[in-house]
Amino acid sequence: MEVYVIRHTKLNIEKDVCYGRLNVSLSESFQEDAKYYKKKLPDTFDAVFSSPSERCMSLAEKLSLQQILNDNRLLEIDFGDWEGKKWNDIDKQQLDKWMNDFVNQKPENGESLIEMYERVTQFMENLKKQDHKRVLLVTHAGVIRCLWSYLLKIPLNNIFKIPVGFQEVFVFEVNANESYNRIIKTK
Repeated sequence: MEVYVIRHTKLNIEKDVCYGRLNVSLSESFQEDAKYYKKKLPDTFDAVFSSPSERCMSLAEKLSLQQILNDNRLLEIDFGDWEGKKWNDIDKQQLDKWMNDFVNQKPENGESLIEMYERVTQFMENLKKQDHKRVLLVTHAGVIRCLWSYLLKIPLNNIFKIPVGFQEVFVFEVNANESYNRIIKTK
């Protein structure tokens, strides 16, 4: 199965603000960004899955004429009490504790990277059981990095070494036999 994966479009938020699940408005370039994706993607998919966040659903709706299946497992990491705060305003001790083990530690009332990875893995395991030839996932940078980790066996502590920008299209070949999973291309 070919799995096309894209990140939501640019957002209207300052760069130093911690956001994961925070509802953030789309950038003024949304229409232009959506047109860019439309040119890079195939015309048809067997299924379109999206994070239920407004920024992902808006893009999925703009790109697709078919029903969009939103799935909470495609949500960005939950930063809990840190959501909407500037990174410099987060308690230094809490932030240092998280930075020293971001795979297992979690912000207060948030989730850890391993918890996010487990839900993304569960989504992918369910997807592999479905009879699709080509699907589209509209999601977030953290989820995309977890997909890289899951499909290519990259350790979670290394996933932030993988750049995931806006306007990138990742295409994975996903098989029931994991040894055949691979990245086909990026656009």
